[in-house]
Amino acid sequence: MKVTKDTVIGDIIDFNEGTKEIFSAIGMHCFDCPVSRMESVEEACAVHGQDVDELVRKLNQFLGE
Repeated sequence: MKVTKDTVIGDIIDFNEGTKEIFSAIGMHCFDCPVSRMESVEEACAVHGQDVDELVRKLNQFLGE
């Protein structure tokens, strides 16, 4: 899986539940929220004040390992 700014958070979690740790580490507990099934990484970062490019990089790095 290649994560982009437009990738839905729920799809990332479904692909690899280990990504929950990455979201949690920056204070995003989106995986427990019903909105995660329709919210993109970019939208969640905007709401939570996080750097979307950095989060996408971390997720892709994790998934590439």
